[in-house]
Amino acid sequence: MELSLVLSAFDTLSIAPPPQLTLIEAQSLSSAHYPPFPPDLPALLTELDSRQLALQVKQVLLANYPPSHQVQIVSDTHSRMICISELGREDHFSQTTSLFIPAFSLGTSLEAFAEIVAHLRAPDGCPWDQKQTHQTLRKHLLEETYETLAAMDENDSAGMSEEFGDLLLQIVLNSQIASETGQFSMTQVLKGIYDKIVRRHPHVFGDLNLNGVDGVLQNWEKIKEQERSKNGTVEKEKGLLDGVPFSLPALTQALEYQDRAAHVGFDWDQIDGVLDKIREEVEEIKQAETIDEVADELGDLFFALTNLARWRKVDPESALRGTNMKFKKRFSHIEQSAKKQGKNLSDMTLEEMDALWNEAKILGL
Repeated sequence: MELSLVLSAFDTLSIAPPPQLTLIEAQSLSSAHYPPFPPDLPALLTELDSRQLALQVKQVLLANYPPSHQVQIVSDTHSRMICISELGREDHFSQTTSLFIPAFSLGTSLEAFAEIVAHLRAPDGCPWDQKQTHQTLRKHLLEETYETLAAMDENDSAGMSEEFGDLLLQIVLNSQIASETGQFSMTQVLKGIYDKIVRRHPHVFGDLNLNGVDGVLQNWEKIKEQERSKNGTVEKEKGLLDGVPFSLPALTQALEYQDRAAHVGFDWDQIDGVLDKIREEVEEIKQAETIDEVADELGDLFFALTNLARWRKVDPESALRGTNMKFKKRFSHIEQSAKKQGKNLSDMTLEEMDALWNEAKILGL
């Protein structure tokens, strides 16, 4: 990329080259899926030499910029401003055509976010953030995870966007704390998951041919088994289920156990076997006599129901949480209706409350 081409582009734009700028040949974006530069810094794409390339560049840019973000096409001695969504509508491109992308909003890159989190931990930062450790942040990570799941259950786009941000804060803050003690850095976190994704997807980033989702999952378990063997001695080698955290909610943990076992062939051949197992567990609950026996059989039933959810492609944790929310809404309707009638719930009959429950169902609650 010639410096003269860059200087010429900014002469045409009648602005000075910014102190920070990403320079990249447009052709390098043609096979990309995501812009390889931070959006809160300006960028100059050079050699935008065809309408087809412009359309390819537009699709990549839209992964990180809003369609209304204004950019400037620079050709020889003139430039014109358009929205990214308009890029490629006209066919006026040549080897000397460039695309100047002004910086998007401040704080829209991972680097900018990592900077403000590091500032919070700095001597001139926030006293609360300065005192945090991995252990003190554990409960916040758990809370943010459940709040994120709640937004996902509600299919609340705005809520998901906000909660994903809160969840990201926990990841970056914990990484910053680790970097201060030399344990690991955010870069290592990113590099670790990057390498893992590439390693575990040889059918995408390599030349391995796999048969559908089942083939992918079976190969996934083989790769993880190889990783476990490579990373530990015989005495320390973990089993297939050892990587499932004990702190997971019980339904989620059961689902993960069953998924992992199924990937290596430990599963029913047909869903009829699952349904028969549920009927068997219900009968055993009926025959249970002591509290311990009932608890044991209920656990078996929950496990069998989780297996049914897995076969039906339903997340049991989300399904139960959805039912919990539905119960809460309908019971709240009973409370509010009773209050309007000047009654206490404890004074109402079951038939009266059941009528209000059915009323809530009719209202779609």
